[in-house]
Amino acid sequence: MFSIILAGGSGSRLWPLSRELYPKQLLNIQNKDSLLQETYKRVLEIIPSEKIINVTNTKHFANVKYQLSSITKDPVVLSEPESKNTAPAIAIAVKYILDKHKKSEDEIVLVVPSDHKIKNLSKFKQSVKTAEKLAKQGYLVTFGVKPDYPETGYGYIKTAKEIDNGFLVDKFDEKPSKSTVAKYLNDSDMYWNSGMFMFKLGVFMDELKKYSPDISSIVEKFDFSKSDEILYTYFERMPNISIDYALMEKSKNIAMAKLESDWLDVGSWKSIYDVSKKDMDNNVKIGHVLDLDSKDSLMYSSSKLVATVGLEDVILVETEDAVLACKKDKVQDVKQIFETLKQQHDNTQMVHKTVYRPWGYYTVLAQGDGFLTKLIQVNPGQKLSVQSHNHRSEHWVVLKGTAKVVLEGKEHILSPGHSVDIAVKAIHSLQNPYKETLQIVEVQKGDLLIEEDIVRYEDMYGRV
Repeated sequence: MFSIILAGGSGSRLWPLSRELYPKQLLNIQNKDSLLQETYKRVLEIIPSEKIINVTNTKHFANVKYQLSSITKDPVVLSEPESKNTAPAIAIAVKYILDKHKKSEDEIVLVVPSDHKIKNLSKFKQSVKTAEKLAKQGYLVTFGVKPDYPETGYGYIKTAKEIDNGFLVDKFDEKPSKSTVAKYLNDSDMYWNSGMFMFKLGVFMDELKKYSPDISSIVEKFDFSKSDEILYTYFERMPNISIDYALMEKSKNIAMAKLESDWLDVGSWKSIYDVSKKDMDNNVKIGHVLDLDSKDSLMYSSSKLVATVGLEDVILVETEDAVLACKKDKVQDVKQIFETLKQQHDNTQMVHKTVYRPWGYYTVLAQGDGFLTKLIQVNPGQKLSVQSHNHRSEHWVVLKGTAKVVLEGKEHILSPGHSVDIAVKAIHSLQNPYKETLQIVEVQKGDLLIEEDIVRYEDMYGRV
């Protein structure tokens, strides 16, 4: 069996913690591992690493590769040139398996999103085996979860007659109204759509050709036997559509396997609240929080003291540059805030002041007309790419650790208090080959101070 892990989402409903350039699947909320790493480890219990195909987009490629490299030596990560939703992502990955591995069209594939929490691994494995039996019979299989509360943020599946190991599917209902889901809760034939699927390679490609010929015809243009690159010239023509709308809701060949394990789609702040440990007043407090007389609420602090008094059924989230406050039953509407910020070209939708990179992170300390100041941390054994800038000069001051600076081919070893100037267009690299964390202050000066002003020559994270 193969697996496809979908790791390209934006996580808009978990704003302001989740940002477009650092979405929810890369976050580790109250855990050592990120959601992506948890998902990969779960799949790895069933399927070997060389058969796990991770699909993300170019914006997240380096971070996805870096996080997974801490688990397995050489993870397979496909990089989409732009986000086109789940149907093109799955179709591309299926074509990759057919081309790269020269597998029979009867090979089974398990598709999972990277933002689910599942703790009961033995029951998860049992459900996968059940679905495999259905997939071998030629069905496109979806995994259904029995609802235990009226959630409007999920899609629903209505089952028809019961068959060996599962059910035939009557219809899908994507994110129905509050009054409708209240009725669904008492209907034994209704299940949440988990977003996980299983099928034979050949069955998927045949159904795709029948019901989404626009995607199928573009996918056939790729030849992954020669290269792993997803060519933009073809991919840009893909429709932006989910696998549910493109295929699952149209096909007459759908079966459902019941997911017997626990399951949580970490898609909103309410889901974080639901899965977190609560105090005696049913509150979830994360970070530096001081509360008096609140109940049934979530208070999250990333950097500052958050003081609350008398809240009830409220979500309050503080980050360095944004604060979210909303009623718990309105968390699905956070996506509208995210989209509004995107339309306004507001950076608080795109990035945090602290931005994580494979080598460490940087925090924007101050910026103004013609200058930008950052704190940069480079983790032990890591290094930034060999690069240059066309529009800015930089001045580095070492605060902590030892910096190895390669500037125009010459090495400089700098200890705390020492500095170096990087001229416009000078080829340079900041490196930390030592065991102690490196921190520097970087002062940029120039007429265009943007991350895109980087020309890379060498990079250990594959970003050249």
